Amino acid sequence: MQQNPHTHAAPGSATPFPGTRRRLAGLTAAVAAVVALATLSSPNAQAADNPYERGPAPTESSIEALRGPYAVADTSVSSLAVTGFGGGTIYYPTSTSDGTFGAVAIAPGFTAYQSSMAWLGPRLASQGFVVFTIDTNTTLDQPDSRGRQLLAALDYLTERSSVRGRIDSSRLGVMGHSMGGGGTLEAAKSRPSLQAAIPLTPWNLDKSWPEVSTPTLIVGADGDTIAPVASHAEPFYSSLPSATDRAYLELNAATHFSPNTSNTTIAKYSVSWLKRFIDNDTRYEQFLCPLPRPSLTIEEYRGNCPHGS
Repeated sequence: MQQNPHTHAAPGSATPFPGTRRRLAGLTAAVAAVVALATLSSPNAQAADNPYERGPAPTESSIEALRGPYAVADTSVSSLAVTGFGGGTIYYPTSTSDGTFGAVAIAPGFTAYQSSMAWLGPRLASQGFVVFTIDTNTTLDQPDSRGRQLLAALDYLTERSSVRGRIDSSRLGVMGHSMGGGGTLEAAKSRPSLQAAIPLTPWNLDKSWPEVSTPTLIVGADGDTIAPVASHAEPFYSSLPSATDRAYLELNAATHFSPNTSNTTIAKYSVSWLKRFIDNDTRYEQFLCPLPRPSLTIEEYRGNCPHGS
């Protein structure tokens, strides 16, 4: 019987057998479905790529607001319950539906208490951070001691505090005012794994910080007579390595004590800095790059756009 030449392909032909043809068709359909799904979900690709992203897309008004999208609770920590620092107050988002949050410890300045930085607690926590405003062992502690105390506070926060389960211990930052700002630099120097540092009108006898690799935003004040920017904030900033993500924000018509009361400019750029570097949230780069221009509240802003942008 003569074989039907159309039943099977000739040897060496590229025409597949019917079973193979069906499998290829199925594979093609699957690939098309994946491509279609990726196309449909592309607006959310950034969130999928960044598991640390928290909260809605930011706007100018959202980062200037007195409160962010998260409801906040707080808990007091007695100095008798801790070692290495003087206790404080923890502010934290009440929601656990978004998973864990990054955390920030904040130190006060010479002769001051945590109350001098209390305004930053709920303001930052409501944007999606656990915030620890601390007291120091004594109000006269020097910057190097304050730096060690900031790190001790972070260790307590992540290892023993009642909110430790809400914190991602790999995403931590430090802030501080005056000698607490000097301590912020000391902490970043000692612990390079920190994700962000924000010294506020900082004071320190050490003027050079080439060892700091933590992304650092230094805030100075044009009217500061206690830690004049020419001998403190500016040389601190200039000494940071150019490879470090760094910025210098000089407040206009401000004093050494401007960080001690609610300040929209400090909050706005602190939120943006912490979000960008603790949460890796590139949605906040728009407020840091291009560099902010002088304004009624900004005397000067220097820095580099976040590396990898």
